[in-house]
Amino acid sequence: MFEGYAQIAIFVVILVALIKPVGIYLARVFNNERTFLTPVLGGIERGAYRVLRVNPEGEGQDWKAYARSLIVFSLLFWILLYLILRTQGIQPFNPEGFGSGPWDLSFNTTSSFITNTNWQYYGGETTLTYFAQMAGLAVQNFVSAAVGIAVLVALIRGIISRSGKSLGNFWQDIVRIILYVLLPMSIVGALFLVSQGVIQNLSHATVIHTLSGGTQVLAQGPVASQEVIKELGNNGGGFFNVNSSFPFENSSGLTNMFEMLLMLIIPASLTYTYGRMVGSQRQGWAIFSAMFILFIIGVIVVYIAEQHGTAAQHAAGVHTTAFHGSTGGNLEGKEQRFGIADSSLWTAITTVTSTGAVNSAFESLTGIGGAVPFANLSMSEVVFGGVGAGLYSMLLYVILAVFIGGLMVGRTPEYLGKKIQAREIKLVSLGVLFTPLAVLLSAGLASATELGKRSLYAGINPTGFSENLYAYLSQANNNGSAWAGYTGFLQPNAPGNDGAFGITFANLLGGVVMVTARFAPILFVLAVAGALAGKKVSPAGLGTMRTDNPTFVFLLIGIVILVGALTFFPAILLGPIANGLTGRLF
Repeated sequence: MFEGYAQIAIFVVILVALIKPVGIYLARVFNNERTFLTPVLGGIERGAYRVLRVNPEGEGQDWKAYARSLIVFSLLFWILLYLILRTQGIQPFNPEGFGSGPWDLSFNTTSSFITNTNWQYYGGETTLTYFAQMAGLAVQNFVSAAVGIAVLVALIRGIISRSGKSLGNFWQDIVRIILYVLLPMSIVGALFLVSQGVIQNLSHATVIHTLSGGTQVLAQGPVASQEVIKELGNNGGGFFNVNSSFPFENSSGLTNMFEMLLMLIIPASLTYTYGRMVGSQRQGWAIFSAMFILFIIGVIVVYIAEQHGTAAQHAAGVHTTAFHGSTGGNLEGKEQRFGIADSSLWTAITTVTSTGAVNSAFESLTGIGGAVPFANLSMSEVVFGGVGAGLYSMLLYVILAVFIGGLMVGRTPEYLGKKIQAREIKLVSLGVLFTPLAVLLSAGLASATELGKRSLYAGINPTGFSENLYAYLSQANNNGSAWAGYTGFLQPNAPGNDGAFGITFANLLGGVVMVTARFAPILFVLAVAGALAGKKVSPAGLGTMRTDNPTFVFLLIGIVILVGALTFFPAILLGPIANGLTGRLF
């Protein structure tokens, strides 16, 4: 196991080393300062403002105007993507002659990509044209990621504002985030992936002849350009059905490490950006520490569980080659190229962020290892989380922790000099509880109805319940990863298999859950930002509770666990924990 821990440690060291320089650069972009890319991109930026009729030097937007712009922007891209998915038969770059899928699948896919979820009820290489992949999905990967970051920037401005109402200008934020952050990083990343063997072409599928005399069809396509923004923007939707376990998306151990860094680099660096923008770097490091502790616990638990294997494997005397000649552990559903350590690390990263990309099969995790993705998602995307979305969700918990801490010491709660009062707490509570409520209601509806049960491969048992619960945990948290047994296609052994209504039910319910669980919390976050922007700053006194020390870090962790994870603890007991105690694989 030493080699595995060494790989994890190397990854962590590289990540931490990148946080400061990336965080400083992001702060310069969000503060509308000049960067080293301004001479190259400044003209394009000014041209974009002219097209959008935006005056970056003019008065900013209050939270309501910012929210309206965000909703209109997202709605327009929803309509555009839906039209692209419904017109595949007449599109260029369609060498395989694909047509459009069912309307309800298009609705689900559109809702999925517009919300940064990238939940996929289809196999990309057998369903979508190259045009739909590039002009539809890849573009939306940039747009949805930029929206999440823009909301965070607006919240930070609300926190640091001095008796004002402006949260900045949404259109300016979107332009600068895409031009100066997502696009240049994606270009460099895509070139690196191509150099390592990730494909990028517009060719027909290739028919190859195997050594046994058979034939196999290998899909082609513009993969690298989509793969990099899929990870960098915490989108997660794969060009291929098996996602990042396929060599054309993730060719080696080096690309595997690179793609894991892509998933975490922006969410982790944003904590440093936050500290820089609020004028106290200790604030950013405190939030990073809380996130990192919860993250590393998940990594260790899933790695130990997978390295140990299941009780059934030990009872049967099953021994597998874990990695580089060592024996033991559960390699079921994992790539030999990556082994247990890198698969476990990826599992933790993709579920603490909102990425959802996979390099191994979650349903093949041990019972205890499989509980980690459940636990990570149950904390509602606050442990690093999606780009922007993770930090703004964590800041809601920070405000909640300040409020609870203030009540404990008998003082009016304050955060960075601003009093936290009833209005802010009501909005924070709604923002924190909306996603868990969406999960439990949708999973309960799907479990209690015949239409919902038709999407379960395993039937009504702990495995089937896990499939159902995880599907709506993933969709409501805009993650997109899945337990493979749950599908939008009618299962052959599902109860009441007499029609296609189960397909439409899963597609429509999932689409509605993804949209509401994405945009309702965003509105609450912007409302909190608006409420804080109008408050005056009070000087800190002797009784002011510090929010940048280890005591507050552990208070914050406790609040996240109590309010977030424990909401789902009974449900998790009925699924992955029950499987773990019986010694079964999923």
